[in-house]
Amino acid sequence: MIHLETPKKFRPLVDQAHQVAREIFRANSRKYDRAEHAYPKELDMLASVMDGMDEAGARGGAGASGVRRDAQVSEGNKNGSNLSTCLGIMELCWGDVGLLLAMPRQGLGNSAIASVANEEQLQRFAGRWAAMAITEPGCGSDSANIRTTAVLDGDHYVLNGEKIYVTSGDRADLVVVWATLDRAKGRAAIKSFVVEKGTPGFELVRLEHKLGIRASDTAAFVLKDCRVPRENLLGDPEVNVEKGFAGVMQTFDNTRPLVASMAVGLTRACLEHTAKVLKDAGITVDYDRPALTQNSAAATLLALEADYEAARLLTLQAAWMADNRKPNSLQASMAKAKAGRTCVDVALKCVEICGALGYSEQALLEKWARDAKILDIFEGTQQIQLLIVARRLLGKTSAELK
Repeated sequence: MIHLETPKKFRPLVDQAHQVAREIFRANSRKYDRAEHAYPKELDMLASVMDGMDEAGARGGAGASGVRRDAQVSEGNKNGSNLSTCLGIMELCWGDVGLLLAMPRQGLGNSAIASVANEEQLQRFAGRWAAMAITEPGCGSDSANIRTTAVLDGDHYVLNGEKIYVTSGDRADLVVVWATLDRAKGRAAIKSFVVEKGTPGFELVRLEHKLGIRASDTAAFVLKDCRVPRENLLGDPEVNVEKGFAGVMQTFDNTRPLVASMAVGLTRACLEHTAKVLKDAGITVDYDRPALTQNSAAATLLALEADYEAARLLTLQAAWMADNRKPNSLQASMAKAKAGRTCVDVALKCVEICGALGYSEQALLEKWARDAKILDIFEGTQQIQLLIVARRLLGKTSAELK
């Protein structure tokens, strides 16, 4: 059974992550929001420290862990790397979401590799920064409609297509590219391939200018007859129509709780800042009195905090299930949907409550409101998450419920 408090063994890591968020992330948050596409050099030393902690077997809270279904299930309650990673991300995103996404060797592609790579691939790609390329110009939320192709030619797959909105795509060493082996066989033929930067035919087209998370680079690529070694395919190379999309979608069982954790951390930052602004104005939230007997702003903050707590608990549940090798696709989508929507709602409402103090650049709240929106979009939009939840609850296939 999941316990709701932070596990004792993770508390030092959570404290360390909070210190990093306060002393490094927040201290440089505005700087890199204004200097879009400038690489945050302050993160290099931090990344080296975290690499050392990973090698010592003690994650600093932002490592890219994976959901591996082939591992042995241990008896009892296990609190492992998925839960510790989510707890650390919550703290770090209390500091700055964009800077977390800019952390070297902590990309979403690393989670994909950790989730489905074989042992040889895990060793070969260890210590390298991996981005993940799924979205295409004609394929946004519907990942099953991917048009990038992969054709086996001897010892290589030849990839052709276009990928957009690749987080850390410019800075990463590797990019995990989703492509189809045979479009006629539908989603079952979609596989993920590790493409190394510098591979001929893999071309960076542009870097996007964005509303938020401006410290993180977002790239667009074109693949033209890009030859990738066949041993760089992640997972089973066979197309199993009965298994369908499960192989590559397993990645999302891990990454969606991570994005939910980002939203939870940012939500908490907004709430704490707003509570301080209200306190300075002489308005204190009384948790022992009914909301309807309190100041309107205090009552609103109570409702927002309730949504925050629900999002946090759903996220912890999804991570805990992954650690205990329990199927968590439903819970991962529920956590992502709730946390993403809550983050946007809370950030905008906090700007409204704080008035001029929330809208100006005197504080980080206006930046957090801009950062919040992406957390409701990437790794599957709000609408897609609700569709997945509906399918799981109703027992419907993707063909039956679109």
